[in-house]
Amino acid sequence: MKIEIITCLPMPDYLLDRLAGDYRCLAYDFVADSLVGGPADVSGARAIAMTGEAFLREAFLDKLPRLEVISVFGVGYDGVPVDYCRRRGIAVAHTPGVMTEDAADVATALVLMTSRGLLQADRYLRRGDWLKASAPLASSVTGKTAGIIGLGRIGRAIARRLAALGMKISYVEQAPNPGFDYRHVGNVRDLAAQSDFLIVACPGGPATRNLVDAGVLEALGPAGILINGARGSIVDEAALIDALKHGAIKGAGLDVYAAEPNVPEELIGMENVVLFPHIGSATLETRATMTAMCKDNLDSWFMDGKTPNRIPEFA
Repeated sequence: MKIEIITCLPMPDYLLDRLAGDYRCLAYDFVADSLVGGPADVSGARAIAMTGEAFLREAFLDKLPRLEVISVFGVGYDGVPVDYCRRRGIAVAHTPGVMTEDAADVATALVLMTSRGLLQADRYLRRGDWLKASAPLASSVTGKTAGIIGLGRIGRAIARRLAALGMKISYVEQAPNPGFDYRHVGNVRDLAAQSDFLIVACPGGPATRNLVDAGVLEALGPAGILINGARGSIVDEAALIDALKHGAIKGAGLDVYAAEPNVPEELIGMENVVLFPHIGSATLETRATMTAMCKDNLDSWFMDGKTPNRIPEFA
């Protein structure tokens, strides 16, 4: 008989299909906090598979007395109540390392698109405006300062790319990293004040919720641009909208949002913002690897009680 697991929707079909081949899957809509298709007995579920954007309520986990392991399809796991899982002895695993380069590519693209006005240039040509006059001038990234919040795997990959474009790199981390010739800054507000681009590359979760607030955006200033491809929760979205609306910052490039997939209409209507639908890891190669890792975390657990990719708190 197949082991029963919970799959948190929305989840890509290619992952669902792989899981359904070996497990009996019960679909759970984490937004509505209900099982898809109506009430069902979930007490026999021994595992949960979820995307990094899903959120697990402790009250729901209380209904799963046999729960042993949670496998996150993604690097971030801020939707998992880690302390709760530790108390219950529930293992938590994720898919680290595989999306580093793709995520850094997207962050770099957002830097170039916001600085050079590439979306506006595309629209300019399509409207036929080039037949009337040359396109408006944009800004170069060469010589500008990129302030990176978080110098983990993805932060370092972003730094390498932007340094190759001739940008100066500063960063915020708990302590200076002697392995890199970048400037360490003590706090996010000071980093913003010294940066032309403020780039969010740190983990989400309670510790970083609204880390980029109105004060940080004010420090970034009217010539500054915010780039966020990490987690929407790290930026105070209302403060960002206000800063963009009133010129407190110049623009923003976003791949993540506070309540995905819902994006505020005010952001959608702004010309000084580039918006992506959370595509940081959205390549065929990376998603195939992530799918295999997510399932392998479950397979390994039920085979020998181990997960190859436990989160750092449980390593």
